[in-house]
Amino acid sequence: MSFFVKEIVDEQWGSYFELTGAGYGAFIALMLVVLILGCLVGEDKKKKVGTKQLVFSAAAMALGMVTSMIKLADMPMGGSVTLCSMLFICLIGYMFGLRAGLMSAIAYGLLQLIVDPYIIGIAQLFMDYIFGFGALGLSGVFANKKRGLLWGYILGVLGRYFFTFLSGMIFFGSNGVYYDMSAPVYSLIYNGAYLGPEAVITVMLLMLPPVEKGLAKVKAMAKE
Repeated sequence: MSFFVKEIVDEQWGSYFELTGAGYGAFIALMLVVLILGCLVGEDKKKKVGTKQLVFSAAAMALGMVTSMIKLADMPMGGSVTLCSMLFICLIGYMFGLRAGLMSAIAYGLLQLIVDPYIIGIAQLFMDYIFGFGALGLSGVFANKKRGLLWGYILGVLGRYFFTFLSGMIFFGSNGVYYDMSAPVYSLIYNGAYLGPEAVITVMLLMLPPVEKGLAKVKAMAKE
Protein backbone atom coordinates (compact mmCIF):
# COMPACT_ATOMS: atom_id res chain seq x y z
CA MET A 1 0.00 0.00 0.00
CA SER A 2 2.94 2.37 0.58
CA PHE A 3 3.35 2.62 -3.19
CA PHE A 4 -0.10 4.22 -3.48
CA VAL A 5 -0.36 6.02 -0.12
CA LYS A 6 1.99 7.48 2.45
CA GLU A 7 1.33 7.79 6.16
CA ILE A 8 1.27 11.24 7.75
CA VAL A 9 1.56 11.65 11.52
CA ASP A 10 0.11 14.90 12.82
CA GLU A 11 0.11 15.94 16.48
CA GLN A 12 -3.37 17.48 16.18
CA TRP A 13 -5.16 15.09 13.81
CA GLY A 14 -3.24 11.91 14.53
CA SER A 15 -2.21 9.42 11.85
CA TYR A 16 -3.76 9.55 8.38
CA PHE A 17 -2.77 8.74 4.79
CA GLU A 18 -2.17 10.78 1.66
CA LEU A 19 -2.17 9.54 -1.92
CA THR A 20 1.14 9.29 -3.76
CA GLY A 21 1.51 10.14 -7.44
CA ALA A 22 0.92 6.47 -8.25
CA GLY A 23 -2.13 6.51 -6.00
CA TYR A 24 -3.64 9.46 -7.83
CA GLY A 25 -2.97 7.80 -11.17
CA ALA A 26 -4.51 4.51 -10.05
CA PHE A 27 -7.68 6.13 -8.72
CA ILE A 28 -8.09 8.28 -11.85
CA ALA A 29 -7.82 5.17 -14.01
CA LEU A 30 -10.24 3.29 -11.75
CA MET A 31 -12.71 6.19 -11.85
CA LEU A 32 -12.71 6.20 -15.66
CA VAL A 33 -13.15 2.44 -15.82
CA VAL A 34 -16.08 2.52 -13.38
CA LEU A 35 -17.74 5.41 -15.24
CA ILE A 36 -17.44 3.66 -18.61
CA LEU A 37 -18.72 0.39 -17.16
CA GLY A 38 -21.63 2.30 -15.68
CA CYS A 39 -22.53 3.59 -19.11
CA LEU A 40 -22.26 0.14 -20.67
CA VAL A 41 -24.42 -1.63 -18.12
CA GLY A 42 -27.04 1.08 -18.26
CA GLU A 43 -27.38 1.13 -22.03
CA ASP A 44 -29.76 -0.81 -24.21
CA LYS A 45 -28.01 -4.10 -25.03
CA LYS A 46 -28.60 -3.46 -28.72
CA LYS A 47 -26.33 -0.41 -28.57
CA LYS A 48 -22.60 -0.90 -28.57
CA VAL A 49 -21.42 2.26 -26.84
CA GLY A 50 -23.38 4.61 -24.60
CA THR A 51 -21.73 7.78 -25.91
CA LYS A 52 -24.58 10.10 -24.98
CA GLN A 53 -24.88 8.53 -21.54
CA LEU A 54 -21.15 8.95 -21.00
CA VAL A 55 -21.34 12.63 -21.98
CA PHE A 56 -24.35 13.36 -19.75
CA SER A 57 -22.87 11.41 -16.83
CA ALA A 58 -19.51 13.15 -17.12
CA ALA A 59 -21.24 16.55 -17.32
CA ALA A 60 -23.32 15.77 -14.23
CA MET A 61 -20.21 14.66 -12.33
CA ALA A 62 -18.38 17.83 -13.36
CA LEU A 63 -21.31 19.98 -12.17
CA GLY A 64 -21.44 17.99 -8.96
CA MET A 65 -17.74 18.55 -8.36
CA VAL A 66 -17.92 22.29 -9.12
CA THR A 67 -20.94 22.85 -6.87
CA SER A 68 -19.33 20.76 -4.10
CA MET A 69 -16.64 23.43 -3.96
CA ILE A 70 -19.25 26.18 -3.45
CA LYS A 71 -19.79 25.77 0.27
CA LEU A 72 -22.66 27.52 2.00
CA ALA A 73 -21.42 26.28 5.38
CA ASP A 74 -18.30 24.36 6.40
CA MET A 75 -18.12 21.87 9.27
CA PRO A 76 -15.05 21.89 11.56
CA MET A 77 -14.28 18.17 11.23
CA GLY A 78 -15.12 17.71 7.56
CA GLY A 79 -18.32 17.91 5.53
CA SER A 80 -20.15 20.97 4.24
CA VAL A 81 -23.45 22.30 3.01
CA THR A 82 -22.86 22.73 -0.72
CA LEU A 83 -24.78 24.25 -3.61
CA CYS A 84 -26.98 21.19 -4.28
CA SER A 85 -23.99 19.11 -5.41
CA MET A 86 -25.64 15.77 -4.54
CA LEU A 87 -28.53 16.55 -6.90
CA PHE A 88 -26.34 16.29 -10.01
CA ILE A 89 -25.16 12.81 -9.06
CA CYS A 90 -28.69 11.66 -8.26
CA LEU A 91 -29.70 13.02 -11.64
CA ILE A 92 -27.65 10.31 -13.37
CA GLY A 93 -29.65 7.52 -11.75
CA TYR A 94 -32.89 9.35 -12.58
CA MET A 95 -31.90 9.57 -16.25
CA PHE A 96 -30.33 6.16 -16.83
CA GLY A 97 -31.51 3.82 -14.10
CA LEU A 98 -30.22 2.12 -10.98
CA ARG A 99 -27.17 0.24 -12.29
CA ALA A 100 -25.80 3.19 -14.22
CA GLY A 101 -26.61 5.50 -11.33
CA LEU A 102 -24.72 3.38 -8.80
CA MET A 103 -21.66 2.97 -11.03
CA SER A 104 -21.51 6.68 -11.84
CA ALA A 105 -21.98 7.63 -8.19
CA ILE A 106 -19.10 5.33 -7.22
CA ALA A 107 -16.98 6.96 -9.93
CA TYR A 108 -17.90 10.34 -8.42
CA GLY A 109 -16.82 9.07 -5.00
CA LEU A 110 -13.45 8.15 -6.48
CA LEU A 111 -13.24 11.64 -7.99
CA GLN A 112 -13.91 13.16 -4.56
CA LEU A 113 -11.19 10.93 -3.16
CA ILE A 114 -8.75 12.20 -5.77
CA VAL A 115 -9.61 15.88 -5.26
CA ASP A 116 -10.05 16.02 -1.48
CA PRO A 117 -8.83 12.81 0.20
CA TYR A 118 -8.92 12.11 3.91
CA ILE A 119 -7.95 8.52 4.63
CA ILE A 120 -7.34 6.88 7.98
CA GLY A 121 -7.80 3.32 6.74
CA ILE A 122 -9.20 1.11 3.99
CA ALA A 123 -12.53 0.51 5.75
CA GLN A 124 -13.08 4.26 6.26
CA LEU A 125 -12.13 4.95 2.64
CA PHE A 126 -14.79 2.53 1.40
CA MET A 127 -17.41 3.74 3.88
CA ASP A 128 -17.01 7.44 3.08
CA TYR A 129 -16.07 7.50 -0.58
CA ILE A 130 -17.27 4.28 -2.23
CA PHE A 131 -20.42 3.42 -0.27
CA GLY A 132 -21.23 6.95 0.93
CA PHE A 133 -21.14 8.73 -2.42
CA GLY A 134 -22.11 5.55 -4.26
CA ALA A 135 -25.42 5.48 -2.36
CA LEU A 136 -26.48 8.60 -4.26
CA GLY A 137 -26.98 6.29 -7.24
CA LEU A 138 -29.96 4.74 -5.43
CA SER A 139 -31.92 7.55 -7.06
CA GLY A 140 -32.23 5.15 -10.00
CA VAL A 141 -34.77 3.09 -8.03
CA PHE A 142 -37.40 5.70 -8.94
CA ALA A 143 -36.15 6.41 -12.47
CA ASN A 144 -39.46 5.50 -14.09
CA LYS A 145 -41.78 6.66 -11.34
CA LYS A 146 -43.88 9.82 -11.05
CA ARG A 147 -41.77 12.56 -9.43
CA GLY A 148 -38.94 10.05 -9.68
CA LEU A 149 -36.13 12.56 -9.22
CA LEU A 150 -37.62 13.93 -6.00
CA TRP A 151 -38.08 10.52 -4.40
CA GLY A 152 -34.82 9.24 -5.86
CA TYR A 153 -32.93 12.20 -4.44
CA ILE A 154 -34.40 11.63 -0.99
CA LEU A 155 -33.46 7.93 -1.11
CA GLY A 156 -29.95 8.72 -2.35
CA VAL A 157 -29.33 11.26 0.41
CA LEU A 158 -30.68 8.89 3.07
CA GLY A 159 -28.32 6.23 1.72
CA ARG A 160 -25.38 8.57 1.95
CA TYR A 161 -26.45 9.66 5.43
CA PHE A 162 -26.54 6.02 6.53
CA PHE A 163 -22.96 5.34 5.47
CA THR A 164 -21.57 8.64 6.75
CA PHE A 165 -23.32 7.93 10.04
CA LEU A 166 -21.63 4.52 10.25
CA SER A 167 -18.26 6.03 9.36
CA GLY A 168 -18.68 8.83 11.88
CA MET A 169 -19.71 6.46 14.64
CA ILE A 170 -16.98 3.89 14.00
CA PHE A 171 -14.01 6.02 13.00
CA PHE A 172 -14.70 9.50 14.40
CA GLY A 173 -17.10 8.82 17.25
CA SER A 174 -14.42 9.51 19.86
CA ASN A 175 -14.87 13.23 19.09
CA GLY A 176 -18.24 12.98 20.80
CA VAL A 177 -16.56 13.15 24.22
CA TYR A 178 -15.80 16.83 23.59
CA TYR A 179 -19.57 17.48 23.38
CA ASP A 180 -20.61 14.99 26.07
CA MET A 181 -22.25 12.74 23.46
CA SER A 182 -22.06 9.05 22.71
CA ALA A 183 -20.54 8.05 19.37
CA PRO A 184 -23.90 7.23 17.66
CA VAL A 185 -25.56 10.46 18.82
CA TYR A 186 -22.55 12.54 17.83
CA SER A 187 -22.44 10.98 14.36
CA LEU A 188 -26.20 11.38 13.81
CA ILE A 189 -26.13 15.06 14.74
CA TYR A 190 -22.83 15.96 13.09
CA ASN A 191 -23.57 14.39 9.71
CA GLY A 192 -27.18 15.50 9.77
CA ALA A 193 -26.05 19.08 10.41
CA TYR A 194 -24.62 19.40 6.89
CA LEU A 195 -26.49 16.79 4.86
CA GLY A 196 -29.90 17.82 6.23
CA PRO A 197 -29.90 21.53 5.27
CA GLU A 198 -28.62 20.82 1.77
CA ALA A 199 -31.26 18.12 1.30
CA VAL A 200 -34.05 20.45 2.46
CA ILE A 201 -32.91 23.23 0.12
CA THR A 202 -32.68 20.84 -2.83
CA VAL A 203 -36.06 19.21 -2.15
CA MET A 204 -37.67 22.66 -2.08
CA LEU A 205 -36.12 23.41 -5.48
CA LEU A 206 -37.24 20.09 -6.94
CA MET A 207 -40.81 20.78 -5.88
CA LEU A 208 -40.93 23.93 -8.01
CA PRO A 209 -42.86 23.14 -11.24
CA PRO A 210 -40.38 24.93 -13.58
CA VAL A 211 -37.45 23.00 -12.10
CA GLU A 212 -39.32 19.70 -12.29
CA LYS A 213 -40.31 20.27 -15.91
CA GLY A 214 -36.84 21.46 -16.89
CA LEU A 215 -35.10 18.39 -15.47
CA ALA A 216 -37.71 16.14 -17.09
CA LYS A 217 -36.76 17.69 -20.44
CA VAL A 218 -33.09 17.06 -19.70
CA LYS A 219 -33.92 13.40 -19.07
CA ALA A 220 -35.84 13.21 -22.34
CA MET A 221 -32.85 14.65 -24.22
CA ALA A 222 -30.52 12.16 -22.55
CA LYS A 223 -32.74 9.21 -23.47
CA GLU A 224 -33.31 10.18 -27.14
